[in-house]
Amino acid sequence: MSNVIDAGDRRYVARGIAHISLQAPKEPINVSFVLMHQFTMLAFTSAIEPLRVANQLAGQVLFRWNVYSADGKPVRCSNGLSLVPDAALPNHAAPGYVLVCGGVEPELACSSTLSDWIRAQWRHGRTVGGLCTGAYALARAGILDGRRFTLHWENIRSFTEVFPDLTPEWQVFSVDDRIVTCAGGVAAADLVLRIVDEHFGGELSQAVMNMCLLSRRRDEADEQTTSLSSRLGTRNRHLAKAVTYLEEHIEEPFSIDDCADHVGVSRRQIERLFKGNLGVTPLQYLNNLRLQNGRALLAETDLSVLETAIACGYQSSSHFSKSFRKKFGVSPHRFSHFRKMREEPAETEA
Repeated sequence: MSNVIDAGDRRYVARGIAHISLQAPKEPINVSFVLMHQFTMLAFTSAIEPLRVANQLAGQVLFRWNVYSADGKPVRCSNGLSLVPDAALPNHAAPGYVLVCGGVEPELACSSTLSDWIRAQWRHGRTVGGLCTGAYALARAGILDGRRFTLHWENIRSFTEVFPDLTPEWQVFSVDDRIVTCAGGVAAADLVLRIVDEHFGGELSQAVMNMCLLSRRRDEADEQTTSLSSRLGTRNRHLAKAVTYLEEHIEEPFSIDDCADHVGVSRRQIERLFKGNLGVTPLQYLNNLRLQNGRALLAETDLSVLETAIACGYQSSSHFSKSFRKKFGVSPHRFSHFRKMREEPAETEA
């Protein structure tokens, strides 16, 4: 193995103490990162840092990466900081991986230019992926039909409203041939560790994990969030089954009797379980789910208030608006309008 690093590759290999001996690859693996407006920095850094660490541990270039934006201009991420990319989107990305990093308000951030480019990279044999809400760009490109994929749990319900024929998985990451996606955040590290393992073996991927201070490597099928029992603060199986039922029937008219029949207990028992463990009635719990869903739809889609109300199971926009204002302190009309007005200057800056 040669320890000589070309001048052009020095940016990819930092000095470090820990070392893993590997044979030099025939060709380094190329990773092209594409930043959507308001991308999530945690997802981006969780993906790129394990690549840097892998190179550092090996003392050679195992991975090369470039960072692009649609027009080559700085991109503001969701925490307000801006990142300067290497260039605008090239006609053809280097052979290897193309990873689109999304974040908040992905529907607004996903342009036709980006989705057309992604489709072209896919057709030219690249492995295409989405970090966090990068799956929006892949969906717009029309390459997710019949594929397993995922995105951040907070965005799944609004995603399925925009793309009703696509069904995301609620898992940490997903690999389906030349489609790779992850839920964002530190799940991007889980996905990249899988890539490191696949190309350079388990010893290196384990060493990268240790260097990144990750105590456990999550599997592809692991759920994104803690278990329902942990979220509810109880292991009561009847309550968990009732909550799951409500979450799966959020758009349907509420019937506590149907919920009780599904769980296999009486109506009075259902009411007692919710009040005793969660401090709310089943209907109050469902309304909270519906309002959270409505907030997500207003923030990330172009649905009107009436369309949002119907999608959340409300019979009228007035009932939805009144409940929304009471919970969030702002009307849904104002919330939606504020989001759109806030986005316009940000697009101009980018």
